[in-house]
Amino acid sequence: MINLDTPIEDVPRIGINYQKKLKKLGIQTVQDLLFYFPQRYDDFSDVIEISQVQAGNTICVQGEIIETNLSRTFKRGMNIIEITVQDGSGEIKALWFNQPFLEKTFRQGDFVCLAGKASLGKKGIYLSNPVHEKIGQFEENEDLTHTARIIPVYGETKGVSSRWLRYIIKPLLTQFIEVVPEILPKNILEKYKFMGIQNALWQVHFPDSFEAADAAKARFSFEELFILQLSVLREKAKLLQKKAPNCPMDADLMKKFTASLPFELTASQKQCTFAILKDLEKEAPMSRLLEGDVGSGKTVVAAMCALNVVKCGYQVAFMAPTEILATQHYKSISNMLKTFGVSVELLTGKTLGRKKLLEKLFAGKIDILIGTHALISKGVEFKNLALVVLDEQHRFGVAQRAHLVKNKQLIPHLLSMTATPIPRTLALTVYGDLDLSLIKEMPKNRKKIQTLIVEPKQRKEAYQFITSEIKKGRGVFVICPKIDSTKTKLEEMQKRGPVSGSFIPQNYNVAMLGVTEIKSVKEEYEQLSKEIFPDFNVTMLHGKMKPKEKERIMLDFKNGQIDVLVSTSVVEVGVDVPRATVMMIEGAERFGLAQLHQFRGRVGRSDMQSYCFLFTTSPDQLNRKRLKALVDSSNGFELAQKDLEIRGPGQVYGYAQWGLPDMAMQGLSNIFLVEKTRAAAKEVLEKDINLADHPLLKERVNRLRTQIHFE
Repeated sequence: MINLDTPIEDVPRIGINYQKKLKKLGIQTVQDLLFYFPQRYDDFSDVIEISQVQAGNTICVQGEIIETNLSRTFKRGMNIIEITVQDGSGEIKALWFNQPFLEKTFRQGDFVCLAGKASLGKKGIYLSNPVHEKIGQFEENEDLTHTARIIPVYGETKGVSSRWLRYIIKPLLTQFIEVVPEILPKNILEKYKFMGIQNALWQVHFPDSFEAADAAKARFSFEELFILQLSVLREKAKLLQKKAPNCPMDADLMKKFTASLPFELTASQKQCTFAILKDLEKEAPMSRLLEGDVGSGKTVVAAMCALNVVKCGYQVAFMAPTEILATQHYKSISNMLKTFGVSVELLTGKTLGRKKLLEKLFAGKIDILIGTHALISKGVEFKNLALVVLDEQHRFGVAQRAHLVKNKQLIPHLLSMTATPIPRTLALTVYGDLDLSLIKEMPKNRKKIQTLIVEPKQRKEAYQFITSEIKKGRGVFVICPKIDSTKTKLEEMQKRGPVSGSFIPQNYNVAMLGVTEIKSVKEEYEQLSKEIFPDFNVTMLHGKMKPKEKERIMLDFKNGQIDVLVSTSVVEVGVDVPRATVMMIEGAERFGLAQLHQFRGRVGRSDMQSYCFLFTTSPDQLNRKRLKALVDSSNGFELAQKDLEIRGPGQVYGYAQWGLPDMAMQGLSNIFLVEKTRAAAKEVLEKDINLADHPLLKERVNRLRTQIHFE
């Protein structure tokens, strides 16, 4: 006996080879197979007479095989199976190439249904490689699987075709659809007029109409986002039941701090700071996401809040994703707070005197500890931590916060910061457990960065302009997609001889693979330093370098000892070099819009006019559309929405790596659906926070927590 939880190994008709291939698609059980939904559909539902077939149309016909023939082309040695089918109104030929096994499938006198595109050849209209299915003798109401209906087309892998998946899924659906449990509460099904799960499951795989397929998909999109919203909102509700240190706002201290700054805070910065300080006064732990465009001044807001927490007698942890950024935060925050008697220290994986530093931390002699993930490594324990500040890393749960504190009864407040613009749909769903603060303004002295797409023929002109900027003492960033040349790597592999199982043919052509167009840091450094800017100091920077070397290079660049810095995306987040006025991006089409916007934000950090040059060799229209969106917009939030619309949720911000189901991914771009699922989740949780009355929902929510990974 098999059931929904039966492993695919125990399902008849699925051999060992198919089991391995299905697991590549994430299919482990019968239930996984039933919930492996089609990506699209082919419409073969309109069966016509052969006499009505016209060349160029996708058609479906039925008839009797009156002739079969297997031949072989002389030049290419290709097998061709050819059949002739008649239906009383006429005849049509169908051809299949390199599928000689079909000779045993087709027998004279068999009745078949064929679907595909009709082509016009020398001997008249024919079908090339059509979808085929054996049928009874013109049985009009026969329930076919591959033809004469709307056909599901699935995501495939080598050796697993949509035809095979239909062959496996349809009988399983027939057998198990009645025992698939309904997970959505009855009142939600009625309120939103959704199909029941059993009908929806059938209609999503073998729909009666495209409207039925859309209705089924709408139900499952809602379901996936609803589960995600329940998960996020439950975590938020649980957190609000915990206790956090109470840090009353010291208004006089805040005024003194703002007066010490060499610039005036924007209205947005003031509003965000006030909202955070009010949260810190509460006894429930704060979970807030501070979102602001590149260079909008989020660090100042964080420093101000950290100062207030320290003066209330508590400690602050400030975590950044890279050593470069952690060091930069350490320097800027130390500088901002130097007149306020605050002890600030830096901890990274390379910190010397770690033991002494951790002893001071545990004794409460360090007020603010800034660092990388080393902050949550073994042995790091604060005496009285009240605030955790995260830069560009939003997932940091209660367990991780508790890990940092000695007093497990009090959970520290959390302030997460990002310059990556998050579309509203994402903020309400994936980051729905975080309250949102937006810094909408840029500092008043900043000029709009001029962004230009540079064609290959315009390179010389662009280089001349960059030379003039360098002569004025300005700094230039050059970003490349890779550290090493793919061409070089492939050539080295070829020199070593053929590699077993290698994907590279022995007599490959590097140019054919297109790899010469992917600029690498090392190639670009060689060319710029020797040929383009030989009179200037050109240096390279990449992630494989040692932290101290990277730090020295960034400092030299900031101080003007380096004119041109050739780098990978290591400079994407947070690096502050006010003298840099040119951002030159090689292979711009290879980066996402949000990432390009981050790069652009590395310049324009002073009152000097800055420029962003997008170098591209790709004629692809979709890439052009994306780059044009960057040229036309300087607003990160606008760009985030455009990126979502152009590329789809699966490709933006690495959503594909999160482990979310496809239906949820697609739903993330629909604000109405997101708001609907959020409202429904709130309604359920208000009455049943522990989901005690909804055991199936609870099980799905708990399973989701183990599957998804947002960072």
